[in-house]
Amino acid sequence: MFDLPVDLPSELVPLSWLIGVWEGSGILEYKIGEESVSRTFGHRISFSHDGLPHLNYSSYTWLEPEKPAAAAAETDAVAPSSKTDAVEPASAAGSAAPDSAAGSAAPASATDSTAPGTAAPASATDSAAPGSAAPASGASASAADSAASASQTHPAASAGTLPGENPPAVKRPDPILPPEMMSDERTPLVTETGYWRLSRHQGDGDAGPGMLPGTGERPFTSAAAVETLRNRDGGFDIEVTLVHPGGVAELYLGQVKGPRIDLATDAVLRTSGAKPYAAATRLYGLVDNHLLWAWDIAALGQDLRTHASGRLARVE
Repeated sequence: MFDLPVDLPSELVPLSWLIGVWEGSGILEYKIGEESVSRTFGHRISFSHDGLPHLNYSSYTWLEPEKPAAAAAETDAVAPSSKTDAVEPASAAGSAAPDSAAGSAAPASATDSTAPGTAAPASATDSAAPGSAAPASGASASAADSAASASQTHPAASAGTLPGENPPAVKRPDPILPPEMMSDERTPLVTETGYWRLSRHQGDGDAGPGMLPGTGERPFTSAAAVETLRNRDGGFDIEVTLVHPGGVAELYLGQVKGPRIDLATDAVLRTSGAKPYAAATRLYGLVDNHLLWAWDIAALGQDLRTHASGRLARVE
């Protein structure tokens, strides 16, 4: 049973079911041309707050020891098997809003477009690639479409199919990996950090820009005030900003509705030395007290496609 922190800002109640430290495993599967990278990884996520109306987010992943090719080709059920389980959570324990499907995202400023596979200057902003819901007004809808179309392609988003059922067996292809990724030990993979908040206008009572303090009362400090932020679908529009150490920053727009979150990039910023990365969608769902997630990306000149998914349990 998850209890709301007593000092939780009212604006964070719709996102409160995320708070904590989650750990588990997932499957990385990404096709590049005729080759596919397939690998099992460990994952630890932290959602916390510091009294301000946003969640602090950090993510750390590591590669698990690689299996011999013969063993890797055998049936392996690491976690849940499709995005649809996160789409229709079986349990909403600790959620702050009724369970339902995702809706539209809040509008945001327009961004410059950069063709997939080309590096942009540090000051430039890339818009989502075709099929990625780049326009802010359709971000969540595109994420939902991606979730539906990928329901059979995310082997790690599936163990919550139905309560009491075993997840379906997933036959994994032989991995195609460079020698440095072949190891009998855990290998640090990637990290990311960022902020999650409800999408709303910043007023005089909010701090900023920079370190400027607010000049009035902080808005939306009551449950009744937060309720006025609900969108036409009964959820809350949200904004998520994520930063990767490899020179990529992402702005996601989407929706939280009960124990489900749909996100799609509204903008991607890359330095000139960053690898090509054009757009992404992410999906999170609370299923049987586990956090299931799936992430599709358009990168390295590819269109939007399955990338990674996982299943995590709250450990703190």
